[in-house]
Amino acid sequence: MRLTAPIVLPCSDAGTVLRDAAVDVDAEGRITRVGPLAGAPPVDGPTVALPGLLMPGLVNTHAHTPMTLLRGLGGDLPLMSWLQDVMWPAEGRLDAAAVHAGMTSGCVEMLRGGITTSVEMYFFVDAVLDAVLQVGSRVVLTPGIIAAPGWDRLGTWEQMRDDVSARIDEHGLRFGPGDRIELGYGPHAAYTLPVEALRSVAEHAQARDALVHIHVAESAQEDLAQRAAHGSVPALLDEVGLLDGRLLAAHAVQLSDDDVALLGARGAAVAHCPGSNAKLAAGIARTIALRRAGVRVGLGTDGPASGDDLDLWAEARLAGLLARVGAGDAAALTAAELLLMATRDGAAAVGRSDIGVLEAGRWADLVHVDLTDSAFVDPDDDAQLLSNLVWAGGSRLVRDVWVAGEQVIADREPTRVDRAETTATMRAAAARLHA
Repeated sequence: MRLTAPIVLPCSDAGTVLRDAAVDVDAEGRITRVGPLAGAPPVDGPTVALPGLLMPGLVNTHAHTPMTLLRGLGGDLPLMSWLQDVMWPAEGRLDAAAVHAGMTSGCVEMLRGGITTSVEMYFFVDAVLDAVLQVGSRVVLTPGIIAAPGWDRLGTWEQMRDDVSARIDEHGLRFGPGDRIELGYGPHAAYTLPVEALRSVAEHAQARDALVHIHVAESAQEDLAQRAAHGSVPALLDEVGLLDGRLLAAHAVQLSDDDVALLGARGAAVAHCPGSNAKLAAGIARTIALRRAGVRVGLGTDGPASGDDLDLWAEARLAGLLARVGAGDAAALTAAELLLMATRDGAAAVGRSDIGVLEAGRWADLVHVDLTDSAFVDPDDDAQLLSNLVWAGGSRLVRDVWVAGEQVIADREPTRVDRAETTATMRAAAARLHA
């Protein structure tokens, strides 16, 4: 098929705006051409003329989406009290059906906001994968591996690790229609696993070229013992070999200059979650320093029990605001750079060269944005268009979404599931949990 629009943002760099352009998609769901409509070769399939703007799907680099069931619990507590006293006991009552309900509802919510890919750390793997395939979104699932009190009900950390390895060995890293599923490893954190577990996960992941997704230095209080013993959490990760492979560090707030330089030198990536960090008073990540050190930085919502709204547009705005206040520089993180962090840079952070940008060969994960809203003052001006999109626009302007060339949101409603039904199922599961 061919999708045409007055404006196409490829998000391949910081400023390209294509006018009166087309995006061609093959039968497999991959992009074959992005460029001006004038002079475009004919296509065999249908042409869909869209008003407004076409851009890549957003990439949420850190989430625990099934926690939609727990949204709002312990919302006024600091991180460790919130986690240990509220979240972990509540999660201890979850079962596969509840996780499926929470993930289904969350996938619909993300798609309606233009998020086509989420990097998830959670348990009940089959329930999460089934929800993703049912709704039609895309996931990088790094099942949780943890050895904290109460979590042994799901097995030992060795069993959790081995389950991931067995799944990758059976299915490969990526599978499903349109490669909608990628598997990796989710060691929870340095303070919830012994050193030998971190070293072992590093070995398993590198043997399979799999992503390791781990919470790193989220707050000043969480891993004091690790810092005392190893100097810092990044230093510990380097010591056990985790920085030798594909590593995505979630949060990465409490970092020294040496930590920043180490992550940059070792090719690590960071999932920046400004909303969750602020709500839990965990701190403000050093986004500018990380980017200057060569660290690939994407944006994440964190789980909806701490980040609350699964809105990556809001995270982009907050990331820009905090970076500017921290640097004392109103030009720090421009609108164009924030847009790339939500798309191209997020894909790069998880090592995906097949999403995040509109260009030939990548999956046709597309978002159609309404330009009739008063958020846009002069869509004919490139700079103002980008500024209005990032600073004044947002998820409410998303109208249609495609994943691997399949339309999964049409006029703000999911095409594969009934939104009211998914919400009702999630609420029923939450009521059982809270009871």
